[in-house]
Amino acid sequence: MSELPVEINCQSVHQKLNEGEDFLFLDCRESTEYDTAHIKGTTLLPMSEIQDRVGELEEYKQSLIVVHCHHGGRSLRVTHWLRSQGFANVQNLTGGIDAWSQTIDNTVPRY
Repeated sequence: MSELPVEINCQSVHQKLNEGEDFLFLDCRESTEYDTAHIKGTTLLPMSEIQDRVGELEEYKQSLIVVHCHHGGRSLRVTHWLRSQGFANVQNLTGGIDAWSQTIDNTVPRY
């Protein structure tokens, strides 16, 4: 079995949501950013807190986790870190919430 690609695009995540796939959609931005704009159905776990709170993700260790941030940089780092912690099924949302706002849901504010 090949390793899951590190990146996933907005259209693929949107399709998973529409089809009711069971996965954790993780927002690793800070709470002030989340308050400004967020994607419905995401779970906030800021990158600045993830090392201390990784235990909260243990139940998702075998599940798909899609991580996003503003443009995709922080979430890519979180994706690689989670994979190094034994979470094999983690993907980064390419382009982050900014790309989501531009391609999927323009009601999500850009900032």
